Amino acid sequence: MRLPKYSLFRSLGALLLSVSLPLWSGVAEAKNPFLSAISDDRALATFSGTEWGDEIGRKELPFSARVVTTRIAKLAWGEVYQIAFESIRSQTGKPRTLSPLYFVTTDKEIFRLTADKPDEAVAKLKGLSGPPKFEPSELYGLSAGSRTYKETGLTVAKVVVKGSRCLYTWNHNSGHFMTVEWQSGLGLTEIAQGRGARADGYRLRRGAGLGR
Repeated sequence: MRLPKYSLFRSLGALLLSVSLPLWSGVAEAKNPFLSAISDDRALATFSGTEWGDEIGRKELPFSARVVTTRIAKLAWGEVYQIAFESIRSQTGKPRTLSPLYFVTTDKEIFRLTADKPDEAVAKLKGLSGPPKFEPSELYGLSAGSRTYKETGLTVAKVVVKGSRCLYTWNHNSGHFMTVEWQSGLGLTEIAQGRGARADGYRLRRGAGLGR
C-alpha cells in the first residue's frame, strides 16, 4: 500500500530523530580524557615523593599520602571532582596538612574550583545549563593543545598536552611554583608545590593504584 506523501515525511523525520538523539546525548555526556569516572565511588591511589623546607635543612625527606579522587556531582555539561589527601606520612616533627582540591571538568577543559564554600558553589553549578565563565587563572587542564596565561609580570601559568599526558605549571619569579600532571585513564599523577627559594615545598607522584 502506498503511503501518502506527508506520512513518508513523518516516517523519515522520526527515523532521523531516532538517529540524531543518541549522537546529541553522546556530546552532552562527553567525558574529559584526563579526569573522569564511571561511578561516584572513591578512587584510591598511593602517592610518594619528598618534602623540603627551611626547618628540614638542605636535604629532602620522604613524604607520602593516599590520594582519593571522588566525583561529587554530575552536571548537564560536565562533572565536579574532589581530590583529597589522606594517611599523610611525614618524617618531620610537624606533619604537613594538604587541603582537598576541587575541579570542574568539561569535555575540553579542567578548571579548579577555588570557592571558600565548595558545597554552595557546586549547588549553584548544578543549576546551570552550561558552564560559567571561569577565570583564565582557574584553568588547570586541556583535552588538547596548549595555553599560556600571565596573571602579572611576575607569574606565568602554562597548560600543555603531550600524548596521554597534560601538564599544568605555575611559576613566580620569587621561586613559588605549582605543578599538576594528569594522565589519560588515570587522572592526577603528580602534584608539587613550593614556596620561595626552597623555603618550603613537596612533590608527590602516583604509585600503584588501590582500586575504586
